[in-house]
Amino acid sequence: MTKTIRDLQNEVDAFIGQFEEGYFSPLAMMARITEETGELAREINHYYGEKPKKTSEGEKTIQEEIGDCLFVLTCMANSLNVDLEEAHDQVMQKFKTRDANRWTKKKEEDK
Repeated sequence: MTKTIRDLQNEVDAFIGQFEEGYFSPLAMMARITEETGELAREINHYYGEKPKKTSEGEKTIQEEIGDCLFVLTCMANSLNVDLEEAHDQVMQKFKTRDANRWTKKKEEDK
């Protein structure tokens, strides 16, 4: 079964809704997404960069770190009443118009 963006938002909201504390403040969530983005950057640097992991560092994956980022972004969106599907549609429309000719498009036979 495929989950929609709405499903993700509802699932996160149900999870957070079971706790008295609820969502963190927007500023606290901004700090969390910054932290999670840093952890993602660290994993990408380990896999694709010149910085190998220390032997004392635990094993994490890029997928796990992207999932952490997605979770915190979903929390932020929910707490601020942002519909992620609408946000996605808005940004895609912006990219499709503003950046329509910015990069070299593939030829039909390359697609």
